[in-house]
Amino acid sequence: MIKIKNLKYITFTYALLIALFHFYINIWGGISDLWFNSAHFALLASLGFLTYEAEKHEDEVSIINLIFAVLSLSTFIYMVLFEESLYAEADSQMRMSDLIASGLTITLAIIMVKKHTGYIIPGLIVGCISYLLFWGQYVDGIFAFAGMTPERFLYRMYFTSEGLFGPIATISSTYVFMFILFAAFLLKSGAGDFIVDVSAAVAGKFTGGTGHVAVISSALMGTISGSAVANTVSTGSITIPMMKKSGFKPTFAAAVEAAASTGGQIMPPIMGAGAFIMAQMTHIPFVTIITVSILPAVLYFSSIAFYIHIHAKEHDIRGGDGTDVKILPILREGFHFIIPLSTLVGLLVYGFSPTYSAGIAILAIVFASYLTKNKRMGIKEILGAFALGSQNMVVTGVLLIAVGIIVGVINISGIGITFSQLIMEWSGNSLLIAIVLIALASLVLGMGLPVTASYVVLSVLSAPALVGLMLSPEMAALVNAGIEMPEVAMYLLSAHLIIFWLSQDSNLTPPVCLAAFAAAAIAKTPPMKTGLMAWKVGKGMYIIPLLFAFTPLVTGTWVEKFEVFSFALLGIMCFSIVMEGYWDKKMNILERVLFGVAAVLLLAQDSAFNIESTFEVLQNTHLVGLFILVLVMYYHKIALKERKKASSVV
Repeated sequence: MIKIKNLKYITFTYALLIALFHFYINIWGGISDLWFNSAHFALLASLGFLTYEAEKHEDEVSIINLIFAVLSLSTFIYMVLFEESLYAEADSQMRMSDLIASGLTITLAIIMVKKHTGYIIPGLIVGCISYLLFWGQYVDGIFAFAGMTPERFLYRMYFTSEGLFGPIATISSTYVFMFILFAAFLLKSGAGDFIVDVSAAVAGKFTGGTGHVAVISSALMGTISGSAVANTVSTGSITIPMMKKSGFKPTFAAAVEAAASTGGQIMPPIMGAGAFIMAQMTHIPFVTIITVSILPAVLYFSSIAFYIHIHAKEHDIRGGDGTDVKILPILREGFHFIIPLSTLVGLLVYGFSPTYSAGIAILAIVFASYLTKNKRMGIKEILGAFALGSQNMVVTGVLLIAVGIIVGVINISGIGITFSQLIMEWSGNSLLIAIVLIALASLVLGMGLPVTASYVVLSVLSAPALVGLMLSPEMAALVNAGIEMPEVAMYLLSAHLIIFWLSQDSNLTPPVCLAAFAAAAIAKTPPMKTGLMAWKVGKGMYIIPLLFAFTPLVTGTWVEKFEVFSFALLGIMCFSIVMEGYWDKKMNILERVLFGVAAVLLLAQDSAFNIESTFEVLQNTHLVGLFILVLVMYYHKIALKERKKASSVV
């Protein structure tokens, strides 16, 4: 280890300069995408290496990490100095220095990702590279690949848009960086405390009030934190003790926080890094993606709220205890937080790019802070927010650039098309089976890959298959004939939303569920038990993707969307009742089965059952499900009255 005097302040200044550089280029431009993405990697990787030991050893850095930091910076310098001279040569005549620079960049990306995420992603990258260069030519069948020379591979990974510095890197250096910077400014301005206070004032008085506070605060905080685990730690440190104090069992409190924090990643207007990547991969406007995502997000958080309400009723956990907070004083004190969020949404709707919108919204945060007396952002807070944005971006930025290698290999080898054909074959052209296969693949990938990486890999491999299965034969024939149809874009969006939602399961579903484990650490509960409970509470993460596939929730008109939304709300409520086995009283098996049938019918599309009946109303599964729900709730109410009457007589 080398002790460097004032290293903390040096890295703070360095992080500040990185953020200012990104802010300037994203707003005013000035360099090519290739140079900008190369600088993005070099700056973030060098910062990451310099600060890797910061938590344990202040003002100290290991010799090897210092060397890695210098080498990271050198990769960008080489790109600037020698890129143009390379284009004068045939790519088969790359200089030795070109090969070294390319190989060094790939190696540094792998090392940096390994330090922060473990061995899975680096192993996947090495496996992909070796497949392309060596063993792909020895594989028989559909996965056979003719091979590629190392020189050509290094050229395409470093000097073209097919590898490290391609579309995924562009998303990271532009959209993702600017919105993480926006989130850093919001947090520095005190938005976190405001969100928790508003949540307590709005939901604290309801049955199970502290649970609802966790849901609302995590939903709002998740839109700006960009990470389910970070969201769990930041809000959970407040809400989990609050829930435990009000009567919730520690395991349930931790599960609620994990499920709600994970939902922050699917909550507009930011949705972590996912929505930006989705916009780039589908060429669908960002504002369209976040607009379509509003109703599904409300459904998901409603499913958690229903479960909390039913659980609280069963265990007689009331609201208002310590949460009786007046909303108006809080809103008066924090009204200025509405200004930057309104600015952001308004600019996006008006048609400005996400990067420009985020930049103006950052300026709006600073301006709005001066409308209050106690929350004004001075020079110290502004500089701190810039530095925090860079620090929060290190892992995400380098990870996305490293994942670009995997995407590049998939595209170069054509293995994505092969995988899509396999999904079609294994599923027997069944959309439901295909979704189950993708869910299983997501669960396996999620054991080692962060959500964003899992989504990118899965979408490249399986989105084409999903789209093909969702299109009608007539529409598929027109697409194959080269006729462009606007409707197809919405089916493509549906496929990506299915994959994006299922990719979140690495935070909730055992055996590896990072958000649940983080919540368990705060609540001091068994991690696996907490994960199983989080899976139950967050069941909407698995149900709602089926609505994307089988209903017009994404592809339909707004009337159709609201019809699906309304019945799905009731259906998800029924599922919560079935899983908890309680509604005003403990339910018997028959009642739970009837609630389950009602849930399926309320969620399903009429065409799913191909019902033929003389009575047209019986062909509407939603109405049949609603009838069963009303009937069983009426029976349940009568039975409850009879029980109370019998107990009063005794």
